[in-house]
Amino acid sequence: MTGIRVGMFAPVGQFAAPVGQRQAILADIADSGVDHVCVGDHVSFHVGAGADALIDATSLLTHYAELPCYVALYLLPLRHPVLVARQLASIAELAPGRLTFGVGVGGEDPHELEICGVDPGTRGRRMDESLEILRGLSDGKPVSFDGEFFALRDALIVPAPEPSIPLIVGGRSSAAVRRAGRFGDGWLGIWISPRRFRSVVEQIAEHAGHADRDPSGFEHALNVWCGFGPTRDAARTPLAAAMHSFYQMPFEPFERYSPYGTPEEVAEFLYPYIEAGCSVFNVIPCASDHETAVTAVSEVRHLLTSMAAPPGRGAATARE
Repeated sequence: MTGIRVGMFAPVGQFAAPVGQRQAILADIADSGVDHVCVGDHVSFHVGAGADALIDATSLLTHYAELPCYVALYLLPLRHPVLVARQLASIAELAPGRLTFGVGVGGEDPHELEICGVDPGTRGRRMDESLEILRGLSDGKPVSFDGEFFALRDALIVPAPEPSIPLIVGGRSSAAVRRAGRFGDGWLGIWISPRRFRSVVEQIAEHAGHADRDPSGFEHALNVWCGFGPTRDAARTPLAAAMHSFYQMPFEPFERYSPYGTPEEVAEFLYPYIEAGCSVFNVIPCASDHETAVTAVSEVRHLLTSMAAPPGRGAATARE
């Protein structure tokens, strides 16, 4: 199996390094051999933290001309889809073929939706309408739409992105899986076992078939928090601290899905996801320092691509 890509989240927005270090760290990422840089999106998460993913993506794409950017993921129900379609078209002109657009409904912090004027109970329905509108606008033809939340007459966004921007749907619910099959070019998971990942990939293919779509070109991905260090104990400490700070929850509920240790140990943990149908890993690295994190992700990429390439390799033990 080939075509594995490994990227990492940049130290911007909610994963920020001190301002004076950011450019140097981003330059290290660009030189490290990873396949793309990732950005996240929140308006005001728990303690008010956040970053606008499309602004961060534009900045990164502008400053690093060879480095693709993966938005993982954008809280689409908080925005108007026509405005998002224009932003995407503008980015496509700036950096054609270098953006992957992952979207999700959010919801870990309902207050974040409420202060944006969105009823948390409607976010799924808003997502469905937004995805249908985005899909319609992506080919440069007029779109009319009458829905619960949006009503459009001959909306038009030109020029259409060329090449088209992959639209990846994230989420763990059955509704998110259905959306990925109906509207997406793939699925983005998090906190999931390899067995469940394989099941979701199969379900998405079924939903795509029901929508008369061909899933053979879909690209499925995993967002994964990883801790790196010379020992497992040393690697666990920064990972647990970072996740506790970000989610305002203990680390233990996330631990079974968040590998830590040396790059070799992390790669061994992740390999079963490749066998389950994952071809993209978006690593959120935690380590004692940023240089260690960047070097470790680069090594994980090398190990996973090497492990995936030889034919006939025995299946690694999946963690259920």
